[in-house]
Amino acid sequence: MSSVRYRPDPSDKVFAIADCNNFYASCERVFRPELNGKPVVVLSNNDGCVIARSNEAKAIGIKMGAPFFQIERFARQHGVAVLSSNYALYGDMSRRVMQVLAGFAPRIEVYSIDECFLDLTGLHTDLTGYCLEICAVVKQWTGIPISIGIAPSKTLAKLANRLAKGGRFRQCPVLDWRTVDDSDTVLAETALTDLWGIAARSQSRLNLLGIADALALKQSDPKRLRGHFGVVMERIVYELRGLSCLDLEDVPAPRKQILTSRSFGEKLTGYDDLRAAVTYFATRSAEKCRQHKLAAHALTVFVETSPFDTRQPFYANSATFEFQLPTHDSAQLQRAAQRGLARIFRPCLSYQRAGVLLPELLPEGVAQLSLFNGGEQSNRSDELMQTLDAINRRYGRSSIRYAGEILSQRWRMRQQFKSPSYTTNIHELLTIRI
Repeated sequence: MSSVRYRPDPSDKVFAIADCNNFYASCERVFRPELNGKPVVVLSNNDGCVIARSNEAKAIGIKMGAPFFQIERFARQHGVAVLSSNYALYGDMSRRVMQVLAGFAPRIEVYSIDECFLDLTGLHTDLTGYCLEICAVVKQWTGIPISIGIAPSKTLAKLANRLAKGGRFRQCPVLDWRTVDDSDTVLAETALTDLWGIAARSQSRLNLLGIADALALKQSDPKRLRGHFGVVMERIVYELRGLSCLDLEDVPAPRKQILTSRSFGEKLTGYDDLRAAVTYFATRSAEKCRQHKLAAHALTVFVETSPFDTRQPFYANSATFEFQLPTHDSAQLQRAAQRGLARIFRPCLSYQRAGVLLPELLPEGVAQLSLFNGGEQSNRSDELMQTLDAINRRYGRSSIRYAGEILSQRWRMRQQFKSPSYTTNIHELLTIRI
């Protein structure tokens, strides 16, 4: 196992993390300003559970993960704006925010859809003022409010960002950990699970070792903790001390697998309904492969009934196919998914979920061609996929699609509260009347 490396002079290294505030709700408010100041919640696939809340929704007691059917009456009584998840809109707004942030630092790491690390080393003497300017520009150019945490390590930057959003530091959207006078007191008040990289299971094990809070973790013996937890926990200890062990990842690690799956808006019993679903999932998986310049060595298709349906026995099954050569050809992945579905489909059952998994991904073009399947067929496939992708990029996704995807629409998600795709669909652009 490699040893932990850290810089002897950590004051030279400065990280910041920009985090969009209540991102999904904020995206909706950009195009519907009448929602400002009102409680807003965004629901999961098929309008199942609450996955995002505005501060106003949090204040009236709506919990994250609450099933919508349980809070529907409460939401109506309190004037809560309820919205279905609109991932096309959120993804595009995220891209815009990250483009703005990239103009303020020589190196960035997009950590998630609403978070981005920035390397601010040596950029400015007044980093708080500089980051306040970043917040203002992002808000002006995209409409999305952000908070920023600054620190000599990524772990402390994450903590600073968390503190900037709540508690005694929330009066300012920017917090520089290096300016916090009583930082040890703050760490003593910080729960272990509030630290980046520590889950509830790790907290329980740390508690058994007499480590109850972030300060105790900072003061613990990193080598001892490495023996119990591995190098990750050792790095967290050093990072809490301000010693940078985690640098920015300029290039995201290549994907090891791709999963495209969905719970259906209604339970499906017909084979054609399921076939349309898995055909679509295979197509989307192939598009993701090509986007990341990867190829699949195998494909697994799976189906499930609801484990909570007492009217029928629970059924879940899968089938896996290996390809002679790694591929990202949509037609090949579709045929494998359809053959797998035919093998595992059982009539007279109501299916709740299905999906396609590509478990073994390789960089495209690294496989050796076989004697009987030369490069000519592969080249034709690549040319066809490039043409397909180019047309769909220009005219919109699914401008050209395979017939198997449209055998049925019953598997589509239930999204009765979905807002328009204001930025990704020309037919749903915001209309302003004067």
